[in-house]
Amino acid sequence: MNKSLITNLLAILLVIAGFFSPVYSHTLLSIGLFALSGAITNWLAIHMLFEKVPFLYGSGVIPNQFEDFKSGIKNIIMLQFFTTDNIKRFIQSEEESVKKDLDFTPVLDAVDYDNIFQKLIDAINSSSLGAMLNMMGGAEALEPLRQPISEKMRVALQEIAQSERFQAAIHQSLSTEKLGADISKHIEQIVDARLNELTPEMVKNIIQHMIKKHLGWLVVWGGVFGGLIGLIASYI
Repeated sequence: MNKSLITNLLAILLVIAGFFSPVYSHTLLSIGLFALSGAITNWLAIHMLFEKVPFLYGSGVIPNQFEDFKSGIKNIIMLQFFTTDNIKRFIQSEEESVKKDLDFTPVLDAVDYDNIFQKLIDAINSSSLGAMLNMMGGAEALEPLRQPISEKMRVALQEIAQSERFQAAIHQSLSTEKLGADISKHIEQIVDARLNELTPEMVKNIIQHMIKKHLGWLVVWGGVFGGLIGLIASYI
């Protein structure tokens, strides 16, 4: 049993008592009728928020305004939380911890220098130098150079990665403005995709779950204040 049902039952009991009580029958009947009218009116108003009632214009407002609710949910998410400024502030705070030069050692260690050397040999073979290389013993003649060249390439790449120009280019590519706008755009796409999965029934259930248990007090207080008015009316 919920609050609404209990309130309505108590109001009905007061009405019944007003008809059969040998004392204060008029007062009990007045309190019961006013309490019942207040409770039922508020219960109907709550019901009309979520369900369409025949011949009652404006009922079923939440399912009917489904698109407006979706738009409202999106605006709350995007305009209050994931604004471009909020994202920029977050990125800037994170950037403070990476102001030092970026370390590309793990990337350079993962490079396949043997494959690069092999591509170099293939390029020489397919060029005008290929015939000359064949006269000198072919690709096998360059095999002793594989390790030294690989090491030289790694050192050269390391120097490039640590250069001020390269580091500045990397930091510039991680622009706060661009990242903030891109992240905001991606979040908006994710939010739109999730909201497009919602149906009017799902939106109704979400809102109903959040507020219905609290709206039950409207019925209770409708009955209480209605009963008080009925008490006053009985004496007037």
